[in-house]
Amino acid sequence: MAHRAGGRALSLLRGHLRLPGPAATGGCAEHGQPRGQVRPGSSGAAVQRAPQAAGPEEAGEDAEVSTRKKTFAEVQTERLEQAERTVLIKCPPKLNEKKLLQYLSSHGNIKSHFFFENRGIHALIEFSEKNSIASLQDAIGLPSAAEYHVVPFKSRLFTFMLKNPVSQAAEETPLHLSPQSHIPVKELIEKLCHADSISSQMYILLNEYQLTDENIKLRYLVCSLVRDFARAYFPDSTVKPFGSSVNTFGKLGCDVDMFLDFHDTQKHAAKTKKGPFDMEYQMKRLPSERLATQKILSVVGDCLDNFGPGCVSVQKILNARCPLVKFSHQPTGFQCDLSVSNSIAIKSSELLYIYGCLDSRVRALVFSVRCWARVHGLTNSIPGTWITNFSLTMMVMFFLQRRSPPIIPTLDQLKELADVLLGDFFEYYGNFDFRRNSINLRKGKEVNKPESSPLYIWNPFEQDLNISKNVNQPQLEKFVAMARESAWILRKEQKAQQMTNKEPWGLAALLIPFGKSNSNKMKNRMKGIGSETIRNLLDSLKLNNPTNLQKAVGK
Repeated sequence: MAHRAGGRALSLLRGHLRLPGPAATGGCAEHGQPRGQVRPGSSGAAVQRAPQAAGPEEAGEDAEVSTRKKTFAEVQTERLEQAERTVLIKCPPKLNEKKLLQYLSSHGNIKSHFFFENRGIHALIEFSEKNSIASLQDAIGLPSAAEYHVVPFKSRLFTFMLKNPVSQAAEETPLHLSPQSHIPVKELIEKLCHADSISSQMYILLNEYQLTDENIKLRYLVCSLVRDFARAYFPDSTVKPFGSSVNTFGKLGCDVDMFLDFHDTQKHAAKTKKGPFDMEYQMKRLPSERLATQKILSVVGDCLDNFGPGCVSVQKILNARCPLVKFSHQPTGFQCDLSVSNSIAIKSSELLYIYGCLDSRVRALVFSVRCWARVHGLTNSIPGTWITNFSLTMMVMFFLQRRSPPIIPTLDQLKELADVLLGDFFEYYGNFDFRRNSINLRKGKEVNKPESSPLYIWNPFEQDLNISKNVNQPQLEKFVAMARESAWILRKEQKAQQMTNKEPWGLAALLIPFGKSNSNKMKNRMKGIGSETIRNLLDSLKLNNPTNLQKAVGK
């Protein structure tokens, strides 16, 4: 029943993406953007289409698609097809871009390309036609086996070398390298200090941290390369990314979560043929779906480990709650997690994709809160008792549902500015009654906790699961303390700091670990807030031991 209800809810939200009009034009599919394109106060669609002004090639685009945002399924289909026409080339250190493109164009029209640096210079080349890759592969030779014997698998990863490097060195041209990682927090804070409002600060952070279009193309290419191996065993399978890579909330440098999908195989098996016989494939039968998943991942993991160019540090984690294969993809620098079809994970990705498309301020708020949480040790890339990015994002969505009027899932005009939203987010959870209430995005309201977990966030599609069950009481208390302190900073210091502009203010001030700033003003302020903040925390959390409170605040 929960699955059916979740499906109906997603269908309703998908309907929002189909509404024509100024607030729904463009394509949220292109949520990766070139730097410097984000503008506060714009709809998500308008922001994301800005870098790609309409040209003659778009004139013939289907009218229905051109007047709405692309659906999640359309994005997946388009990006995966794009990846199948793409190759990745490791380039020589001295390179003439024009000559390289001229040579590659002899195999077919190049639709797009970019260069990036990761263990040397690489070029991603997208052809207009898939058969151009076959033409290029026919011209590529196998590596010399003088020292090592090679596995003769012809992938779409190539290495180009100059035949006469000395004579061609003078022809080297400066290359524009696409950034594949975000700037350090210290550099970010400096940029934020020169903004004219907290709202502008949030969009600067979003612009610096979000996935670029080039980075997204690399992620889909890796999935496509893994699919090439999987199809050796399962010809009808596909490999699709999910999570941060596709839900519009991915940060540069985040892992690539992907799953092996047999949906097309299942649809084919369901077809019935006319005639006197029922026909089906003879297949290996196993006692459970989990065992089948483990065996599939085991063989694909071995294939990647033994034969996959660029796939290193392969780990088969088959006894986890969700079995997976972890590996590093050296050419792109991505850390990858491969699992088998997970309908709940893909629905969650689509839900967040839709929320991210409703208004650009939704994404700006999520990125700001996530960055704040990482700086203060509230989240961590290593599994543990702290809040996960997914749980934190769901908390932001729930907060937006509780606004008056609600910001999601409707397409109503926002009545508050983004900076107000940031401060109100911290105020809301700084005073949330976590002892009694849980967070339920399905109902959009606070409901009594069904169990005693410190933080209870209902899974939107599996209502008997708590997605934040790993969070313990000290971590929750630390989150509440940090939220209250952050709300105080935004409420008390914004105008004064904006006028002086001598110290970090607004969002920039939140990205400095509390208690570690060398600012005398910060130290004096911390002393001044002691009594009121501690009294409020004691009342809210009923902490009996002041020492625990000190640890929760992080001082």
